[in-house]
Amino acid sequence: MLESSAPIGIFDSGIGGMTVASAVTRLLPRENTIYFGDTAHLPYGDKSTAAIQAYAIKICNVLLQQQCKLILIACNSASAAAFELVREYVGSKAKVMNVIDPVVDYIKERYDGKTVGLIGTKQTVLSNVYKKKVDALDKNITLKSMATPLLAPMIEEGFFDNSISESIIAKYLSDPELAGIESLILGCTHYPLIKKQIRHYYGEQVEILDTSEIVAQSLRALMEQHYLLNEKGSGERRFYVSDYTQSFEASTRLFFGKQIQLSHYPLWE
Repeated sequence: MLESSAPIGIFDSGIGGMTVASAVTRLLPRENTIYFGDTAHLPYGDKSTAAIQAYAIKICNVLLQQQCKLILIACNSASAAAFELVREYVGSKAKVMNVIDPVVDYIKERYDGKTVGLIGTKQTVLSNVYKKKVDALDKNITLKSMATPLLAPMIEEGFFDNSISESIIAKYLSDPELAGIESLILGCTHYPLIKKQIRHYYGEQVEILDTSEIVAQSLRALMEQHYLLNEKGSGERRFYVSDYTQSFEASTRLFFGKQIQLSHYPLWE
């Protein structure tokens, strides 16, 4: 029996999943959360499926030791590579969510017969996971996908909202591969940090789908369905990293507005 007072576990390769974690804490401020940033292995987007699966299982062990009631894979690359394995591994010990299915459900309701763009890491795009799921909807949705491998490391290094990031973003979005799209899925949890620049590039012509907000709403619905909402929690936030970095600590302040205590938890000794 899962306890509603237990924490939510959220993990990503680095800071990207904090866009989801901060959306979850805004929506569910009483929930206690544990965030694991696998900073020793970032970014996941250029790693093999087998490597990502190994990292994901190690992290899930940490989160299960902390008695998490729900584990959210807050990374598109890990969601594409490891979700089914993680769900099988975790079993009944916790609910498991990814960040892809909520977005597919969202466009199913709104984009029948339309052309939707997707940008993400090589791992996410080459896995074809979005295309397979969108095609299975049978909604006549055309998905145009393009890998944008420079964006996640650029954001991890703090290059967003400046002229450098603006040039790289424009170079990617002007590619003919994305011509004619009516909406754009930000298929990496880092990308909401450059949402303003992406929106500025397109003006009002393309709707930008901030997946962090969509995922947070889906997480709340899942917890309501299983009676797991914490009505009396204190909203405690804990952060683990597999390798301490100053940029990660600075990013936690950016997202949560205060000094955060980081715990170093190497995945391999």
